[in-house]
Order: sequence, then C-alpha cells, then structure tokens
Amino acid sequence: VLAVLGLEAAAPGECELSRLLQDKLQYEMRLQYMKHNFPIDYTVQVQYEEVLRPSNITRLRNGTVSEAALRYLWFHVSSQAVLRIREVLPEKHPSWKYTQELGQLFDALGKEYSKYRQTDVEAVVADLVKLVHSAGAESRRKAVRPKALLDNCLKVMRMLYGAPCEWGTM
Repeated sequence: VLAVLGLEAAAPGECELSRLLQDKLQYEMRLQYMKHNFPIDYTVQVQYEEVLRPSNITRLRNGTVSEAALRYLWFHVSSQAVLRIREVLPEKHPSWKYTQELGQLFDALGKEYSKYRQTDVEAVVADLVKLVHSAGAESRRKAVRPKALLDNCLKVMRMLYGAPCEWGTM
C-alpha cells in the first residue's frame, strides 16, 4: 500500500522540473518560438497518440488511471512532441535553442521517470506509451501546429502537477 501511495504524490524533483518547464512554456515564449518563427499555418506530422489534451486526461481519470501513470504518459507524449518539433528545425533556426532547452528539461525529467517501468502503470497507459514510441504508425498521422503541441503540453502539465506540487491558481 505504501508503494502505491508513494507513486501518487509527485516527487520533489518532478515538481521542480515541471515548475522550470512551466516557466519555459510561458505564453509569450510559445508564441514567439512556436508561432512567429514558423511560416503561417505550419504543421508538424505527429502520430494520433502524440496529441494529449486535457479531455484525454479527464477520460483516463474517469477510467480510474492513477495520477502517477497519467504523469508518466504526459512525460512520454510531451517529450516526443518536443522531439517532433526539433526534427523539422535546422540548427540555425531561431527556435532551435528554445527547443533544445525544453529537450534538456525533459531529459532531466526522464531521469525521474526512469524508476518507473511500464509494468508499474496501468495497461492502457503502457499501451499508449508503446504507441507513442512506435515508428510504424504512419497511417495514424495528423498535422498539428507546433504551438498547439506545446499548448496542450502546458495545459495537461498544469492539470497533473498543479495540486500535488502546490502551484496554487494560475
């Protein structure tokens, strides 16, 4: 029982890293780096499972998926979204450094999640994480604006970390 309770609370490292991510994902930065520095209506091809919205989290919560498993899923989907954006950027692009910094924060958060195994989370989440990292899902692709990917990343992060990390109202 203690192990289960320990997984529900966000670890101090998770809280600190998610707070740093929140700072990096401020509206002005997302607007500048993910909208203004891209051509109008520019989209990135992502797998259907790589778009994680607050409604998806609500549906999974109603399906009694643990908060720890939801944070694990959010980490994998969001870090993959940053990778998808970085794949289309040349090194001299004005948004390169920004996405590199986001990637470093996700790498650090990945160290926090390295202690979780897919067997520790609900099957539905483990299956979604496998789909996110599968390369053969070409038929399940959709076009999404880079800013929309990071908007969803921030909204879901606030849902999952706001209360356990005591962020207060934002």
